[in-house]
Amino acid sequence: MTTTISNSILSATINHKGAELISLQNVTTKREYIWEGNPDFWGKHSPILFPIVGTLKNNSYQYKDKIYSLPRHGFARDFNFKLLAEEPNKVVFSLQDNEATLAIYPFKFELQLIYTLKKSELIVAYKVINKSAETIPFCIGGHPAFTLKNKFENYSLQFESGEKLISYQLENDLLSDKTQEIGLKKNELPLTYSLFEHDALVFKNLNSKQIKILENHKPIVNLRFNDFPNFGIWTKTNAPFICLEPWLGYADTTMANGNIQEKEGIQLVKSNSYANYNFSIEIV
Repeated sequence: MTTTISNSILSATINHKGAELISLQNVTTKREYIWEGNPDFWGKHSPILFPIVGTLKNNSYQYKDKIYSLPRHGFARDFNFKLLAEEPNKVVFSLQDNEATLAIYPFKFELQLIYTLKKSELIVAYKVINKSAETIPFCIGGHPAFTLKNKFENYSLQFESGEKLISYQLENDLLSDKTQEIGLKKNELPLTYSLFEHDALVFKNLNSKQIKILENHKPIVNLRFNDFPNFGIWTKTNAPFICLEPWLGYADTTMANGNIQEKEGIQLVKSNSYANYNFSIEIV
């Protein structure tokens, strides 16, 4: 089941499974900006990453002397969300803990995804509500894939600031202490598949809080992510999409001890409290 919201400029369609954005279109030109989800390359569009981002060491974690297992990027993307509220330009989805989640993540919670269209911008908001009697540890992030209709090398990413980009290399899906500097040309990163020969580019701290996708040096998308200090960029060889991923948290390091409360990048929300985060996709 899907729900579509729209205004005079954009329409956005969200799948109730995972509350996943599956389409963002210009209503006049009908241009699509979200990856179609062709499984020959990658069968997702823009999944929510919760309650972890990336991979845990041994796919497991420890909490109160008990070992739990969680799959890569968590479980929220695999559950059907409840439609809580719907307006022409706004929709609210909710996932609450259940028997299946409590078996692998022993916390009572509610995760809300709120999509709001404002002119040429889609705001994607996350609300993590702690319904437990104890503090909840979690990570959360977005994974939107933007479709590229022209040759991959015709695109580049324009960063907000001319910073030195330090990417942490992955070893068996875990973050190692090996890094590589990614060079920018006038704040731009020309896209080539060779950038991703060792999987995703992972940045623990990014000074830029917005990244533009340029098509033939002209901006087509502007991603803003003030609430997210960590970031991933990813594609697959020959795939016509680029993923720009704002994160709170990241994969375990190769030296992780397994204690979820000591995990690098972990977030905490106290009992009977909540945390809000959002990023936005502006069509330029």
